[in-house]
Amino acid sequence: MRPVTMATGNPVAQATGTASVAFQKLKAKLNFWKFTRSYTRLTMPLPEIQSLRAAAVLEDCAHQLDILGHSLSVQISRERNTAPVQEKARLIKLKTDGQLITQHISTLSFELEEKGSFSSFPQAMEEEKKLKDERKKREEETMLKQKKQALKRQELEIMDKKDQIHKIDFLLDELKYQRSKMQKNNKPKTVGMSQQMITETWQIAQLKDQLELLQKQLGEEKRFHEESKKFLQNQDEELQQTLHKWKQQTKQIQNDTQKKLDNLGCKRTLNLDRLMEMRRKFREMEQVVMEDKKEQEKQRQQETEARAATKLQAWWRGCMVRRGFGAFKKADESKKGNKRKVKKKK
Repeated sequence: MRPVTMATGNPVAQATGTASVAFQKLKAKLNFWKFTRSYTRLTMPLPEIQSLRAAAVLEDCAHQLDILGHSLSVQISRERNTAPVQEKARLIKLKTDGQLITQHISTLSFELEEKGSFSSFPQAMEEEKKLKDERKKREEETMLKQKKQALKRQELEIMDKKDQIHKIDFLLDELKYQRSKMQKNNKPKTVGMSQQMITETWQIAQLKDQLELLQKQLGEEKRFHEESKKFLQNQDEELQQTLHKWKQQTKQIQNDTQKKLDNLGCKRTLNLDRLMEMRRKFREMEQVVMEDKKEQEKQRQQETEARAATKLQAWWRGCMVRRGFGAFKKADESKKGNKRKVKKKK
């Protein structure tokens, strides 16, 4: 990467030329970034090679912006007291914008290397837009407050000047009255009286000049007051319209939210009804299953008892047969008697 050379001559023109060259380079390199961004919208995420290429381009842009910011800092520090105020402010703004772009580019490059996507860039732009809107609103509110304060000061100044004009009018009327009174007498007694009249005439002329000047200033103040009042009224109307719009939007959002809550409440009620019905059916089925189990257990027990009784009867019958108890005894004796008779016959 080539370093930016500092040419001799006008420092402001030098910084401006450096900025122009750097931004031309960045513009050429950002064309590839724009293509990559459009490609990213179609296929997310980017392939690894494409991500590395885009990250390399962004890193190069960040380095160029760092060099530009350094050169601007040097120029601002050198020409702190000689450069025009507007040009200096423009260079400072250019430096701040470059730092902000460098920060976004670094974040974007890191995301490309790690994830291969551009998701942080729209979020950063959206946050920057919100910050600008908030800053603009604060500036408008501050300007409106300053205008109102200036209007109040102007009203106070106008009132003071009106009081001065009333005082001057009163003095003029008093002097005119004294002059007319002296003219009616038409008998100047001494030379001192003539000098007093000359002095009074000179004072009257001065007061007239002051009166004309104050009337002129009062007219200008009234005109400026009317313009400021009109401007503040327009600002107030715009703010009222904006406030009304925000209220409507807030009301619409509240209505939508209330509708969603009502729908959720209805769904919740239906789900609770279904749950209660399912629980009732479950209890009924559980009761049926328990009764069936009891019936099966009872039947199984009866079958077990029947088998046990049958086995017991068979065992007892065998015992009776083997030992000749009961009815089985006679049969054995008759058989033995028959056997004896057969032997005797033989």
